[in-house]
Amino acid sequence: MRFAKLIPLCLLLWACTPSTPLPPIKPGGPEGVARPASAAAEAGGTAAQTFLSVVATVEPIAEKMCREHRAAQSCNIRIVIDDRPGQPPNAFQTLDAYGRPVIGFTLSLIAQARNADELAFVLGHEAAHHILGHIAKQHDRVLAGALVAGVQAKADGKSKEAVKAAEDRAAMASILTFSQDFELEADALGAEIAFRAGYDPIHGSEFFDRLPEPGNGFRSTHPGNAKRKAVVKATVNRLIAAQQ
Repeated sequence: MRFAKLIPLCLLLWACTPSTPLPPIKPGGPEGVARPASAAAEAGGTAAQTFLSVVATVEPIAEKMCREHRAAQSCNIRIVIDDRPGQPPNAFQTLDAYGRPVIGFTLSLIAQARNADELAFVLGHEAAHHILGHIAKQHDRVLAGALVAGVQAKADGKSKEAVKAAEDRAAMASILTFSQDFELEADALGAEIAFRAGYDPIHGSEFFDRLPEPGNGFRSTHPGNAKRKAVVKATVNRLIAAQQ
């Protein structure tokens, strides 16, 4: 259906900063192509080494929790670097052509992260999107909302153009309605992933302090930064209490 194309990749971005589509994901490709996480070592420096250390620690925990949830078809997570020049700090989760989960980081996000806790939380958050099946859920809800709106518009005798417009409005409403819930769910599970990997998600969530405030309006696809930090703190407190 045409309105299925309305689901933007941005809904699954951690920071949801504007970004052009990711190039084809393949290892060892030419300059500007998304590379395996190990390629970050080529950049050298503390930031790259910190990132590689975080990946080595968090990825197996995320895959283990993915298998525990038994919801995702594949738990073999692939982490890549979007090394195109000029890309804003960004991280995202998507699926490759074979349904394998892919988590991408831009070089600028790696460079701007202030510590390993921030990188671990971002990685956990993106892995949580996959574990919780947010791509499929968003797709299904958008289609369902658009379908109902289209059927109602047809029943009301609307023109073909008006039916399409109703479908588009309903699809966008579904996106805006559910994406905030998905972000909070991913914040909570992402905090747990980072915590299990030995990092401090509360410290890591200070990344939110440097993000623009999305606001709480109808057009916002992300919750307020303070609310997201509160979810992370509550999750960590629950996990600590469970250990006592």
